[in-house]
Amino acid sequence: MFQSFLYEEPSAITTTISVAAFAFVAFFGICEIIGKHLQFCKFCNVNTNCASHSNFLQLKLSSRIGMLILYTPSCLMGFASFLVFPHVGTRCMMLKSAVTIHFLKRVLEVLFVHKYSGAMVLVLGSVLIISSSYFMLVAFLIYIQHLIQGYREPQVDLKYVGLMIFFIGICGNFYHHYLLSKLRDKREQGYKIPQGGLFSMVICPHYLFEILDFLGISFISQISLSFSCVVGSTVYLMGRSYVTRKWYISKFKEFPNNVKALIPFVF
Repeated sequence: MFQSFLYEEPSAITTTISVAAFAFVAFFGICEIIGKHLQFCKFCNVNTNCASHSNFLQLKLSSRIGMLILYTPSCLMGFASFLVFPHVGTRCMMLKSAVTIHFLKRVLEVLFVHKYSGAMVLVLGSVLIISSSYFMLVAFLIYIQHLIQGYREPQVDLKYVGLMIFFIGICGNFYHHYLLSKLRDKREQGYKIPQGGLFSMVICPHYLFEILDFLGISFISQISLSFSCVVGSTVYLMGRSYVTRKWYISKFKEFPNNVKALIPFVF
């Protein structure tokens, strides 16, 4: 059945990369649930079980600089792919565009949308792990998509459905990031319970739409790596949202019990 939706694997190496990508991302999701957080979030301030690094890699960064390091290399890789692979088919062009838009949006949000709490921690080691992971994922996705040009198309063509899901995901993610940015003015440093949009149903709707964003990209590409990444990312974001909900419950006695972590009415 899966062969109806996926391209044939170019080689055993690409299959191995897909499995490794899933395992890598899912591992960090499990770590989130058991309390071993990467040091780039507010949870590390209240939890001593964050990943440890050498003194150099423990260097603390400002939130803005740290997040720019997270996303800028992948954004530049997306733009560079248009120069490296200028003559590609529709599907590959759609994938390159979607990936580039995804990370360009992230960079622009860091510069112009997000407001940063003084309590947020970003540690160089964790930032480099995430940044390099994003970069390699973008490089492999685009390269494999370029590699399979000329291969027989999957029986079920999902690229235009994927494009629609991608835009729903990226717009929903941006909208809820915007709502988060409006929670406090520049003089405020504390946290508040988010309001508006789907925040009345789940505490992390921006993660839910990010999953849709990734799902759209996987439908556009229809290669095993992209589907492995969306499954792994879902596991990771489920872990993040679960811990986020626990954190809000611990900080706010008035936190509504009916507000779930990620999926309305379910989780």
